[in-house]
Amino acid sequence: MLVPMTFRSTTRVVAALLLAAALGGCAAKKAPPTGQAGADKFLYDEGTRLLGKKNWVTGREYFRRLVDSYPQSPYRAGAKLAIAESYLGENRVETRILAINEYHEFLTYYPTNPRADYAQYRLGLAETRQMLHPERDQTNTIEALDELQKFLNTYPNSEYRPEVDKLYRQARDRLSESEFRVGLLYYRAKWIPGALSRFGTVLKDDPGYSKKDEIYFYMGEAFMRAGAGPQALPYFDRLLAEFPDSKYVKKARRLMALMKPPK
Repeated sequence: MLVPMTFRSTTRVVAALLLAAALGGCAAKKAPPTGQAGADKFLYDEGTRLLGKKNWVTGREYFRRLVDSYPQSPYRAGAKLAIAESYLGENRVETRILAINEYHEFLTYYPTNPRADYAQYRLGLAETRQMLHPERDQTNTIEALDELQKFLNTYPNSEYRPEVDKLYRQARDRLSESEFRVGLLYYRAKWIPGALSRFGTVLKDDPGYSKKDEIYFYMGEAFMRAGAGPQALPYFDRLLAEFPDSKYVKKARRLMALMKPPK
């Protein structure tokens, strides 16, 4: 059954096809005639050798010929995955788009393949490499989180789980930092309700945020600016308790001293 494609996925596939045509190298050399016994294995072995030398373009041509000429070959799934690896190996914006498309195709055609977890992991990696800086649009970050979460849901016991956990934290931090910076912009513009809303969203949606000490400090200071000192104290207390080495500790102590009368 054909699965309907979203506009975003359709656009990505079209872009990938155009890029593949633009980036296609010369036809694989030194290959035996199509149909000759063992030709598929030769193509696979030669492509693997070239990828091992980081000869991404020529190695990819061997795998592409195998995929196109030997639909029943036992090496076809591996070749399809290797094509994605070759694009990711080049590691440019345009080749990462092609890699993402190839990983998606591999998972569509070979969902039960023993290397499906690896493909999903590498798909998540490719997506994280497309993420933009926190102050820019975070669509790519959200897409990365979607693919990484799919891995965590589908392959919780995979050997690649530790790497995916790191990538997920990296992507989640990027999204939370983007939200935090918007709140900081509101804070500096003295729109305290907007700042508190953004800071609170980060704490609620991402309790594992690696820069939570910043959130605690600015939440506390924002409440103080709003004349709500008692509401600021719990955030300063959490900052001191959870991040005793944070650069915000001294500032928080000074602000707390202004609110608490000396004993």
